[in-house]
Amino acid sequence: MANLKELRTRIGSVSSTMQITSAMKMVSAAKLKRAQDAITQMRPYAGKLKELLENLSASLENSADGQYSEEREIKKVLLVNIASNRGLCGGFNSKVSKKVTAIKNESYPNAKVSLFTIGKKMTEFGTRSEFDVYDSNVAIFDDLSFDNSAKISEQIMKVFVEGEFDRVDLVYNQFVNAATQETVQEQFLPVKPIESEGGTTREYAFEPTKEEIVSDLIPKSLKIQVFKALLDSHASEHGARMTAMHKATDNAGELKAELTLIYNRQRQAAITNEILEIVGGAEALA
Repeated sequence: MANLKELRTRIGSVSSTMQITSAMKMVSAAKLKRAQDAITQMRPYAGKLKELLENLSASLENSADGQYSEEREIKKVLLVNIASNRGLCGGFNSKVSKKVTAIKNESYPNAKVSLFTIGKKMTEFGTRSEFDVYDSNVAIFDDLSFDNSAKISEQIMKVFVEGEFDRVDLVYNQFVNAATQETVQEQFLPVKPIESEGGTTREYAFEPTKEEIVSDLIPKSLKIQVFKALLDSHASEHGARMTAMHKATDNAGELKAELTLIYNRQRQAAITNEILEIVGGAEALA
């Protein structure tokens, strides 16, 4: 059993850890508010733009922008997996890496799967895994903006059009609330057309011309889709870290209380022994 000095040291260490986790929880809570506001405002716009993209893709087969909806035999797949640059956020990063492995084994067992890793933790996973890492980006979350996200989108769109990959999927944690993040797989390219209940696509009136609008809308909507995924992952990271640090703080508090109880019991026992020794010595002198 640990002596009193060791117990005091452990209690001090646990107290210091509890202060750190509590501070990290508050920092993540503040960042979460901003990140949550950003993704909440983006979702309606991104959702409507994606709906337009999917409806229009059916009529783009013979146009220059139909290249983004070209269906091919799936031989080469690019998984754009998004996580964080830092740890201490529970299973946030590991859920994405497990999802990527499951997608490879279940969805594309006969295809060559490459990774485009976003976030330092996913880059580390890529180097340790059996996957081929096509490219990586660890700086995007240092300055998360649409312009920086668009550079990633343009690169992905370029390699698909050039035929380097036949399918591109996004894999990331979708923000539900501070305590819940859902790991999702979204088809990015080729754009999959949707049909109405009657089997026909929705009709749109174009002004000035269909070609002019589509040439601008298709790339923009694809860039918005990637940006939304990054915002989702960013908010999910802070939610996961806040929850993890909250649990860590609670666990540290319970451990501190348990150690303090043991310390007090041992201290009381030591004092009692000292009193008994003094009484015994006094009786021996008498």
